[in-house]
Amino acid sequence: MRRAGLRDGVVDVDSARIAEAVEELRHKSKSTLHDRLHRVRMAMVLAVQAGLAAALAWIVSHDLLNNAQPVFAPISAVGTLAASVGQRLRRTVELIIGVAVGVFLGDVLIYFLGAGGWQLGLVVISAILLTIFFGGSVSVVIQAAATAVLIVTLSPSTQNLEIPRFVDALIGGGIALLVTAVLLPLNPLRVINRAARPALDLLATQLDVTAEALRNRDRDSAQRALERLRENKDELATFGEAIEGAKETSTLSPARWHRRSELTHYAEAAEPIDRAMRNSGTLIRRSVTMIEDEEPIPEPMPDAVAHLAESVRLLRHEFAAGQEPEKARERSLRAVSEAGRAYAQGVGFSGSVVIAQVRTTASDLIVASGIEQEEANRLVRQSFGGQEQPSGAPAEQHAAPKPPTAPPVG
Repeated sequence: MRRAGLRDGVVDVDSARIAEAVEELRHKSKSTLHDRLHRVRMAMVLAVQAGLAAALAWIVSHDLLNNAQPVFAPISAVGTLAASVGQRLRRTVELIIGVAVGVFLGDVLIYFLGAGGWQLGLVVISAILLTIFFGGSVSVVIQAAATAVLIVTLSPSTQNLEIPRFVDALIGGGIALLVTAVLLPLNPLRVINRAARPALDLLATQLDVTAEALRNRDRDSAQRALERLRENKDELATFGEAIEGAKETSTLSPARWHRRSELTHYAEAAEPIDRAMRNSGTLIRRSVTMIEDEEPIPEPMPDAVAHLAESVRLLRHEFAAGQEPEKARERSLRAVSEAGRAYAQGVGFSGSVVIAQVRTTASDLIVASGIEQEEANRLVRQSFGGQEQPSGAPAEQHAAPKPPTAPPVG
């Protein structure tokens, strides 16, 4: 009886490939489910906020102000909460401005021209052009046009629609801000921690994959890490929005005012983390080239990249715990030290770029931990040892330039 996976004494390549494909699909399925559950958890508080705001807006407009059809109150409340986190105050103002413009144009043009199809078209055109002329945002333009449409189409059959519509905008937007600032304010640090995790975990994971690819000279694995890291726009955008939302919450919510100082680390870390992402992309891309060109890969080089990955994880953990990120800084400097050892053992052209990017990324991470750029560069140079800056490679951000001994790398 033949062994499974063998065919006439030859390894059954097809079976191996099929098994690999099935395993990859199973992994993707688990990842997709995990991602979906993560998004649901992230949106849970927003959903509750929106439901509460819509209900309160309806009750206030219908029961307290006796508006028989308070449609726009809950719509404006949900519209405010649906805006990007960190833009809700601006969104409320835009809603009110858009409603005011739409009400004014709709009322004036109906008075002079009457209601009808071509009048509706003229009102919409006028609303859009007027708001654009005065520098209105896309949200204001859309709101003005939508309000004008509602005024023209419903005014003939509904008396005094203009005033309830405008009041509804005030009620809906105001209640949305009340819910987010007083009744159900978000914990700004928790929001940022949840948003930062995917971005930082992505960076750490791909650096780990690259370190292993360098050890095994696995060009395909390094290439996949590069492609995955290039897909980081959503993670970084979510991280940036979370920071803006946390700032807004800590400004509007009295219950969160004491969190303002704790948000400083994250707010200042966003830019150097973005730079670390981009510099790591260069590091991984040059690792692929180094493997392709069969350049020497000294043993400390993969260790340096692995230390960078661990530094990213430590940075996330220490930020989340509200601790001074001393361990993250130490691990970044250890990565630089290993890079110095690798450089001393001898590297090729692409290898020198990888070494330089280890230094630059480490500098970015140290700055993200709260150290000034100049001090971070000094610590990196000190940890690198007596070696010169790798020839043909960029210096750390803002570091004093040195005359290159080889053509700059593109």
